[in-house]
Amino acid sequence: MVGRTSRRVGPYRKAMDRLAGLVIFIGTIWIAGLFWFGETIPDHLEDEASRTDAIAVLTGGSGRLNTGLDLLSRGVAGKLYISGVYEGTDITTLLDLSRREPGSFECCLVIGYAQNTIGNARETTDWMRKEGFSSLRIVTSGYHMPRALLEFRFALPGIEAVPHPVFSENVKQDRWWAWPGTAALIISEYNKYLVAWLRHGAMRLLPRGEGA
Repeated sequence: MVGRTSRRVGPYRKAMDRLAGLVIFIGTIWIAGLFWFGETIPDHLEDEASRTDAIAVLTGGSGRLNTGLDLLSRGVAGKLYISGVYEGTDITTLLDLSRREPGSFECCLVIGYAQNTIGNARETTDWMRKEGFSSLRIVTSGYHMPRALLEFRFALPGIEAVPHPVFSENVKQDRWWAWPGTAALIISEYNKYLVAWLRHGAMRLLPRGEGA
């Protein structure tokens, strides 16, 4: 009986050891990737003046819309696409909420109703194709910028995308791992980035037409 039990435990224990090793390996890769991702999050604005065909504001974070309107008023681009607006909200309402005079902006604003970053990229790039635009300044929160760029460059290969990150005082990017709220935000964004990266990789492997 002892011999039989030993023979059974041996392969089981080896399998568990291999599984534990695999979990540790994947966890190590995930943690290394997390800190790499943290380094890719912009912590300053590199380009605030170069002109593009259009500006895209991805709503959902404080300061994004006002930043886009400021850029438009400075003539950094001729059109502003606001993606991710609540259904039923019109341009006049948005400008009123931003305390802006409608007359100086209404001619140059377009709004879209995407519900996530994938939708932001798709509806904005569809609009850009119709307009014949090839360059875009993307306005979104700094922590969201890596995933936004990933989605936009997948939706419209060859796009000239200028990142314009917006920073919030509530997001502590310096030593982000020491701030529980910021750490949770960046971990969540990192996991979403990984899912998007894997999805794009899988879609590239599909025959043309099946990854749409």
